[in-house]
Formats: sequence, structure tokens, C-alpha cells
Amino acid sequence: MRHTITRDQVRTDRAQPGTDGALQPYPSFPRPDRDRSSAWLNLNGTWDFLADVGAQFGDAAALPDGEWDAGIVVPYSWETQASGVARSWLETAWYRTTFTLPEAWLGRRAILNFGAVHREARVWVNGVFAGSHAGGYTPFEFDITDAAGATASGSGVEVVVRVSAPSDKREIAHGKQRSIPRDDYDGVSFTPTSGIWQGVWVEARPSTHATVVSLRGDSLDGIDAVVTVGGPNAGSATVTVRAVDRDGRSVEDVASVADGRAGVRLPIADPVLWSPEDRHLYTVTVTVTTSDGTDTVGSFAGLRSIERDGERLLLNGEPLYLRGVLDQGYWPGSGLTAPDESALELDIDRAADAGYNLVRKHLKFEDPRWLHAADVKGMLVWAEPASTSRFLPAAVDAFEEQIEAMVERDGNHPSVIVWGLYNEEWGMDWDIPGDPDKGATVERAYDLLAALDSSRPIVDNSGWTHVKTDLVDWHCYDEAPAGWAARVAALADGSEDSFPVRLAPDYIPDKAIYADDRVPRTGIPFLNSEYGGGFTNLERGWHLRWQTQELRRHNRIVGYVYTELADVEHETAGFLYADRSLKDLGGFPLSMVNSETTLVLDVVPLEAGTDCAPGREAFEVPVYVSHHGRAALVGRIASAWTPAGSPLPEVAAGQVVAVDLAVSPFVLSGAVTVQAVLPDDRNTGRLWIWFEVDGAQVAHAFLDVGVLG
Repeated sequence: MRHTITRDQVRTDRAQPGTDGALQPYPSFPRPDRDRSSAWLNLNGTWDFLADVGAQFGDAAALPDGEWDAGIVVPYSWETQASGVARSWLETAWYRTTFTLPEAWLGRRAILNFGAVHREARVWVNGVFAGSHAGGYTPFEFDITDAAGATASGSGVEVVVRVSAPSDKREIAHGKQRSIPRDDYDGVSFTPTSGIWQGVWVEARPSTHATVVSLRGDSLDGIDAVVTVGGPNAGSATVTVRAVDRDGRSVEDVASVADGRAGVRLPIADPVLWSPEDRHLYTVTVTVTTSDGTDTVGSFAGLRSIERDGERLLLNGEPLYLRGVLDQGYWPGSGLTAPDESALELDIDRAADAGYNLVRKHLKFEDPRWLHAADVKGMLVWAEPASTSRFLPAAVDAFEEQIEAMVERDGNHPSVIVWGLYNEEWGMDWDIPGDPDKGATVERAYDLLAALDSSRPIVDNSGWTHVKTDLVDWHCYDEAPAGWAARVAALADGSEDSFPVRLAPDYIPDKAIYADDRVPRTGIPFLNSEYGGGFTNLERGWHLRWQTQELRRHNRIVGYVYTELADVEHETAGFLYADRSLKDLGGFPLSMVNSETTLVLDVVPLEAGTDCAPGREAFEVPVYVSHHGRAALVGRIASAWTPAGSPLPEVAAGQVVAVDLAVSPFVLSGAVTVQAVLPDDRNTGRLWIWFEVDGAQVAHAFLDVGVLG
């Protein structure tokens, strides 16, 4: 199924048919932060596909001549329906496509780019071996000019790719992809993603060009650019970096290359800082000039700092509270690849609509378009590499190989404010405290990452035993409301430093937060990064309400990450269904729970659907305010009854407690007591409670009240 991809097939909307009628997904340039869209070819679309059962073909020259028996839609993995193949547990397959290089590229180098291929790719161009890459989540590229015959205008090019994706993934970075033999964490793993699963494209560049562009704005008064230049005339190159703000004001500077790199400092007069409230991005253009020609790369930068100040997190010098959600980045029918570009943005919008200001992208390097959308929309990001699952030298090497690629690929995005490394001792055989070598391995990973980028906090081993870390985070699941409240309080005040984790139905060990006494118990930001509970939608919403309020009760805790955004296959923990439609979690908007200002009710709830059952007797509800804004608030607490399950808009007026309540930022307020009694004509009701400031309702909560028996 040969086809020709030419420049005029590139679209700016969603996937469209190419000139041959074949689907061409992901039509926009794949790297908004490394923009060379003035000269590129989109190779996404239908390629020839050959399943190589038993890996009988080791070289492209051994492949059968003529037409292959199948096609595959790139960039969807061969397990998915979107690919048109839907083949599971295939370990080796071949891809083939042809395209024509534009005449305008004459004299420039043609660079073939792959966003991600799981897991090992070997590439031939016009029968000539171009190179190989191992690592299922990291981008790679090959200069194919000579093999493509690009010195001749209108050259035809055939690309053949052999992909090896072993079923036994335990010693390779694979995140949540299922393995045979199984991982220890098979119960939370999903359908594998094999083959090409991020975009493929070709760029035209001069022989001497920028290979890496690093942009940082954490000084808050300028952009620091480091440009790595490769090619025959790199030593004589001049590098110009120009930044333009949203009002059209610009600043630029020029530097020479020394030892392959050029550093440029662009001081910004009247700097505008990037934040979730003001998503200001400077448009940056990097130009490398030599006798080979001019290479131009477009990018973006934000002036943004993220740092720790004792037990606080500071964004641009201001206290920051993280209201996060875990996102595994799986979609029904297309796996780890979003069905289209709009789906990437929809996930960010859904998280923001629910009141979250951070997404923890779990064990996956997401499509760069998603990260750019986070920059544009002001969504904070916790980024982390894919995990392995065995503590063996090959697995450690495979994990560590991702670290530099993660920083190089994603470090320019101001939205990325936390770097993660290991997760829950996966790849450590769930036993850091019992093995000094494992602790040393985690510490080495921290040091490798810190040497590459110390502008963001680093989490060494998310959720469990910490060895060397900038944030102390913990994962805890407990569906008993009183038990959850007590455990959160004990962890927050330091009286407990471990918690039980159910690793199997009959195996519930205690997990220590700290590996040993070298890890500080205080003076470091402390937060939850996984929690949740419940089986039905009503139970999920009920646990989310009550568990989140307990996390917000304690001033020491600087944030949380709810598990999770959307359902994935058998895992139904999302507040969205797998297709991203919204669940009804009990008749309330999630933004009520996750807003900047919320209420904490001093109640131990009974069960989903009946928070309390006072009968016909009057009862009291102590109410606190949790506020993470910049300014103090003064207001009053009010309440009103509505029918059971009634949504917030029905609350128009109510009984006001005649006490002014002063609320300071990042400090739980004192309590105000609401007096209530179930209306005479009802056996059930919903008691809405809100905090009113200058006539505006700024925070809400409710109690579902019933009469038992």
C-alpha cells in the first residue's frame, strides 16, 4: 500500500485525508517548542505493515518483494483499533512508506524524526541502514540526506522500519504497559503500546544547525538560552536569540559557539511572569548562521520560578498550593496515543474545569503538543519517566537513559514544575529500605537529574520511601473516613512516618516514608500525590469530597494529587469515563472541592448518600475555611436546606451565622458553628453551607442528611 506524502498534505485542523485519500492524523507540526515548520513533511498516515512472527527477518534486504499484506495508520500502536491492525502480543513488525522530497530542499539536509517508538527501532532509507534507537518513550532522529539522494531535486525516498517490542518488559522502561511474564504491579497495568506511537516527520536543515535549544526563565528577569550546534562548521557559527512579548516588544543578542555551544542571556525590561493566572509566553526565535546557511528554530519561554522555602512551595516567589490530578494518558481505541490533537487539549480543559491546577502525567512522556497546551492554558505539570519493574543492571540502565532525554525534550516548558523519577519503588523490587544498593541507585538518579536541571524540585521515589528528594510525597488509600482523617493528621504532624499498603489481598506491609535518618523529617514541602476510594460513582465522589477536605485541613500539607482523571480499561477510578465524558459523582461540581477557597466540615461522615443521620434532633456543624489565595478574606458562613441531591444552583439564600470570620492565606481558619435541624416535612435533605464575602459565595460544601430506620 504505497503512497506519496507531499508538503501540501499538511493540515492545520484535525486529521484529514491526504492526496491519496489515506488518513493523515496529527497534521500540525509535532514540536511547537522546536518549530521548523517552514520546511517539513508530515509522514503520519497509512504505512505498509508486515507482522514478523518469530522475528524471521533480521534485515531489510531479506524482506519479501512487492506489496505487503496489511497497512497501519501511524502514529497508533499496532494493538489499537485506531491503527487498523489491533494485534496483541506481536513482538516484531515492519513498517514501510515512500515520500518525495520537495525541490526547495535542494542543498539542505533531510532529517527523519520519530516522536516515540516502543521499543527498539532499526531504520533503512532506500535500502541503506540509517541507524537504530532503543527506548520506547524518547524521540530520535537520523540524517537521511545521503541515503535519500537529496542532492537531486524531487528525490523519491523509501523508509523501512523494523520494530522489536518484547512481551517481557520487566527490564525495559514500559510504565503501565502489561508484560508477559507479568509485573508485580500487573493489576494496575494495561494493554501494551507497541510500534510507532508518536509522530514521524522529516525536516530540512542546513548542514550546520541547532541540535538542542535550552531555554530557562527562572531568574524572572530574563531568558537564559543555551544552544548546542552540530555540523561541519559549528566552530564558526554565530547564534542569535530573539524574544518577543505579547505586545510586540523584542530583545535579542548574538553569541559565538565555543565547544559546540553558545550561551545567550536576554534581559527582559518590565518582565511579565508566567503563571496559571497569566499564561504569558515569550516567542523565541533561535538562528544559527554559518556558510552552510541559516537554521531557524521557533520556540517559547516563560519567566517562571518554582522553588522550596522551608516547607512551602513558591511559584514566582508566592506561596503555591498544588491541587493535582493523576493522568495516565490512555484513550479507548488508541492507547497511549490520543485519538487526535483536540483530545490532548480536552484533558487539560477537563482538569481545569474540575478545579485542578496541576496534572501529574503518570509514567509517560506525553506528546509535546500536550505540554505546549499546558503552557498556553496555565496548567502546572508534574512530569516523570516510564518505570521498569526489576532491580537488575539492564533495567537500571534503561531507566536512567530516559533522564537526559526528559530534560532535553520537556525542560523548556514553564508548565513543568516538578520532575519525578521512580514511582513506588517500581524497579526496586518494592524494597528500598532493605537493600543499600537500591537506595544508592535512587540517589544516583536524583544526582543525574539535578546536574541536568536544578531549576525544579525533584521527587526521587514518588509515594513511598524517600532517599534524596526535594519534596516528600506519599501515596495512601484508606476508605474508612475516620481512619483516613486520623492517618492524614498523624502524617501531617509527624507522629507517624509510615502507612499500610495493600500489595496483595493477603499482603499489607507498612511503607516507610523515609529510607533512613539522613532524609529530613521537617523543613521540606510535604504533600500527598495519590489518594482516592470508592467503587460506584457515588462512592468515588463521596470519598473525593471527604478525603480532600482532610488534606486541606492541615497547614503543613502543600498539595495533593487525586487518582485519577479518567478511567483506563479495568481501572474505574477516574472522575471521567474513559471516553472523557463526565461522571455524576453525587450532584456537585468537582470545582467545589478543588477551588482556591473551600470549606472543611468537622464531621465524621457515615456513608455515601448519608453523611450524617441526626434524626429529628438539632445538630451542630463546625465549619472551617481553607484558603490559598494571595489576599486575606473576611466574610460570614451561611446555610440552606435543599432536597436531597440538589445541585448548588438551587441555593439562593439561607440562614447566616452572625459572626465575621477572618481567613488568612494558607492557614486554616478558626471554626464557625452552623446550627441545623432537618425540615419537618422531610426524611432526607441536603444542607448546603457556604462562605460569603461581600455578597458573593466564594466557597461551598454540603451534608447529605437522613433519618435512619
